[in-house]
Amino acid sequence: MAISQKMLAFAERSSWIRKMFEEGARLKAQYGADQICDFSLGNPDLPPPAQYQEAVRKIIDAETPGAHAYMANNGYPFVREAVAKQIGTEQGLVMGQGDIIMTVGAAGGINVVMKSLLDPGDEVIILAPFFVEYTFYVDNHGGVTKIVNTADDFSLDLAAIEAAITPKTKAIIINSPNNPTGQIYSAAELAGLGTILTKAAQTIYLISDEPYRKIVYDGHTVPSIFGAYRNSLIVSSYSKDLSLPGERIGYIAVHPEIEGKAQLLGAMTLANRILGFVNAPALMQRVVAELQGVTVDCTVYGRRRELFCKVLREAGYEFVPPKGAFYMFPKSPIADDARFVGLLAEQKILGVPGRGFGMPGYFRLAFCVEDAVISRSAEGFKKALAAAKKLA
Repeated sequence: MAISQKMLAFAERSSWIRKMFEEGARLKAQYGADQICDFSLGNPDLPPPAQYQEAVRKIIDAETPGAHAYMANNGYPFVREAVAKQIGTEQGLVMGQGDIIMTVGAAGGINVVMKSLLDPGDEVIILAPFFVEYTFYVDNHGGVTKIVNTADDFSLDLAAIEAAITPKTKAIIINSPNNPTGQIYSAAELAGLGTILTKAAQTIYLISDEPYRKIVYDGHTVPSIFGAYRNSLIVSSYSKDLSLPGERIGYIAVHPEIEGKAQLLGAMTLANRILGFVNAPALMQRVVAELQGVTVDCTVYGRRRELFCKVLREAGYEFVPPKGAFYMFPKSPIADDARFVGLLAEQKILGVPGRGFGMPGYFRLAFCVEDAVISRSAEGFKKALAAAKKLA
């Protein structure tokens, strides 16, 4: 067979979300889309803020020759300056355009970082449960993934992280607020992590993936990663907080005092080009420069979170209420999470098994859907749980 055996294996490992998408399409065709409660995809359904439309019109109306031409691989200087100002405010540091690289979404950004840091065989620690693509991004650039479980409440298990560090450890990726759990790592946890990494014999880079930073609940805030550790980078996008996932616009921000800063920025700028991204989309760079500090109405997601917690609690599920993002990650009532997701599908409810996120025994539900879909699912969740108890 001509296709790469590695890609065939990857396709099998990453198939759960795709499988549930296909199952959803089948069920919707059979019963009608309005009869299916689809919580399988983290695709934000809120419209972008009104300022987005205004910014697009303003930029298009002011177009000049060369507006869509190539620019420096790290992005427009004025855009990077705007982003640096916002990130500096969030992180409590003075930052400039030289600390920012504009990227093709957070996914593009993480690949740029991996390309710039990894030699073959270098290890990258990721924390389970995790965004499934992390393992592929590390492999893309010759790295080896080391998976470390989080604590029972999905907070950092610092002892386990420290035990996983070897002379080959080059980086650790964290994601807070987390997909799929909604957990936010506290300032104390991050400080402890920073202490562990500082004690290591070699430089270990801390990469914080933060696309959900502005989607938080109950007054929670996302602590400064730069305040916890000098050799840190933030990779993020505007996919979630501006509801622009299809526009593929994001950035990398480096700590102003990061070790080997000039070489690292040079490597990442080159990686942006040679990975085929060349530069982040020109129009979207100019748009997000106008929208720093703007976000969607997160009270909508907050309302849905409360509704979903009520539905699951009354149905009898065990779960940790999310502090941010738009996911629930309940415990499966039977050990086989894939089988339980199948029981949910019989009730016309679509979720994703936790094994797809490196954490068997759980399942993920995305609540970036209309309130009515969540309400309509209540009886189905009860029936699926009852069916599971008969199997136990």
